[in-house]
Amino acid sequence: MIVIGGSSSRDLAKELAMLLECKCILASSTRFPDGECYTRIEGESLHDDVVIVQNTYPDPNIIEMLLIQDAAKRMGAKSITLVIPYFGYARQDKIFKPGEPESAKVMARHLGIACDRVITIDIHKEDVLKNFKCKAKDLKASGAIAEYFMDRGIDIVLAPDAGAAARAKEVGVKMGLPYDHLEKVRLSGTEVRIAPAKVDCTDKNILIVDDIIATGGTILAATQQLKEAGAHSVYVACTHGVFTGDSIQRLTGSQIDGLLSCNTLESKVSNISVAKTVADELRKGKKGRLFRKN
Repeated sequence: MIVIGGSSSRDLAKELAMLLECKCILASSTRFPDGECYTRIEGESLHDDVVIVQNTYPDPNIIEMLLIQDAAKRMGAKSITLVIPYFGYARQDKIFKPGEPESAKVMARHLGIACDRVITIDIHKEDVLKNFKCKAKDLKASGAIAEYFMDRGIDIVLAPDAGAAARAKEVGVKMGLPYDHLEKVRLSGTEVRIAPAKVDCTDKNILIVDDIIATGGTILAATQQLKEAGAHSVYVACTHGVFTGDSIQRLTGSQIDGLLSCNTLESKVSNISVAKTVADELRKGKKGRLFRKN
């Protein structure tokens, strides 16, 4: 097996190859003056099962992924697995107005043309995977998050809303801790309280888990109200730290006691690795003859 790392996921690709004890090639990618992408895989041929690790966010990374796929195929890859840590456009999975495209479906259809399998991590909607013309599976980062916080004194795991309650349950169960979700209670026409639906957070160390944090506005408001309600500490962990604008600075400079994200998107707070989760799945695929024999 050979792991090829795209420009968005070099560290994850290297760690994955180390765990799998296989060769890692970092694709060389640059931009021409007009913005077009140039990419190259070093070597004369591959002739092995190839795993390409690359995000499809932001948009230029989609083009790079397509070009790396084509290069790997031309170099004789026996099979191609795409590991897409953060699948861009997954949140654009529905049409709300006439004239809109099915963006998630378009991306899946094109990315799946030249590969044998796709692996995503905490994709926003698993239904998107049905649009790939090859085998596709979504892995959960809950195990990696639970392991990271296992011995850090957490008392309760919370989701920021009811829609993410299943994620808090996954992490809470793995940690052997109670779990709940936050809900908004309107106190008046201008005042809203954010509080756990069931559990009491007084003097407790709280872990809020979510799939994506972009601006962090909801997390900031929730942290403030949890602290006002008597929470001892509030830690925040997400799978995908999109962190638009200056959100990392605002979040780390707030009442949050710790901000962590997985390394699906690399940043200064992406200290939770999903490499073992992906490596375990690839090993299962190898045993199940997903990959063609040499």
